[in-house]
Amino acid sequence: MIIDDRSIKMWSTIGPRATLGIAALDLAKKIDNLMVLTCDVSTSAGLDRFRKTCPEKYLDLGIAEQNMIGVAAGLASEKFNVITTTFAPFQTMRCCEQIKVNIGYMKQKICMVGIASGLALGTLGYTHCCIEDVGILRSIPGITIISPADSLETVKALEAAVQSKNSAYIRLTGSSNNPIVYKNDYKFEIGKSIILREGEDITIFCSGSMVFQSLKAAEILEKKSISAKVVNMHTIKPIDKIAIEEACKTSLIVSVEEHNILGGLGSAIAEHKSTLNSSTKQIFLGIKDNYSKGGSYKFLQEKHGLTSDKISEEILKNVK
Repeated sequence: MIIDDRSIKMWSTIGPRATLGIAALDLAKKIDNLMVLTCDVSTSAGLDRFRKTCPEKYLDLGIAEQNMIGVAAGLASEKFNVITTTFAPFQTMRCCEQIKVNIGYMKQKICMVGIASGLALGTLGYTHCCIEDVGILRSIPGITIISPADSLETVKALEAAVQSKNSAYIRLTGSSNNPIVYKNDYKFEIGKSIILREGEDITIFCSGSMVFQSLKAAEILEKKSISAKVVNMHTIKPIDKIAIEEACKTSLIVSVEEHNILGGLGSAIAEHKSTLNSSTKQIFLGIKDNYSKGGSYKFLQEKHGLTSDKISEEILKNVK
């Protein structure tokens, strides 16, 4: 796949979901035993072209997510390299028991992709929002969890997860006209965070859609004479422990995520931090364990304080 300025801009315009379909089609050319399974979301997951080009590698199971995981596990047991995808709440929670048994317990290797996670489908209400998926899947053994920062990282994450020996869940946040974080190709490695901005005073750990917002928040903080390091913690499980240990050398650790503050990125950081001899304070920015009224994506991000202005404002309250 060609990664250049033109493709990066195009993927940003169409967003992570449509980019998923392009990335899957490219992988189909390289991996003979690839299979892609969906639940009536061919168009929503950007897979219409894949379905028409590679019909022998595509199965639509209808609106039957539990069955999709069972079929995926069966294919995996026959040495197929399987990707499953549907809207995030249905990819993770509706079929949670099947994930536990087939992936966690029976160790069948499957790459799951939850599309439109977080608050992206807020106009449909919280039945279609997904702010619990990371917390739920972190507790099931053997599943790598990745939350890409932008459309390019979606491409990199899918390729890495499919080629990995372990099962994975890729959590896609954001929508079309997705902000660009990476303007050029780069090395992506599962479990290895990426420092996007150096800083000495505080460390901001972020993932998914919050990476761009955190970079903008760091620019605001710089005008207030606060030097913020921004770290894209794209892999939430396994967490980058070395990055957390380095962050403990700064005066404040901030986690920013489009997820419940319980069980997600912030919790994963705190769990490792608790094993260290560190007095560095940590604050958790995300959705504060509640379901609000539905609304547009922009409205809900504002409501939950997940914009650069609100993030920097909250950090300023906690800086000594």
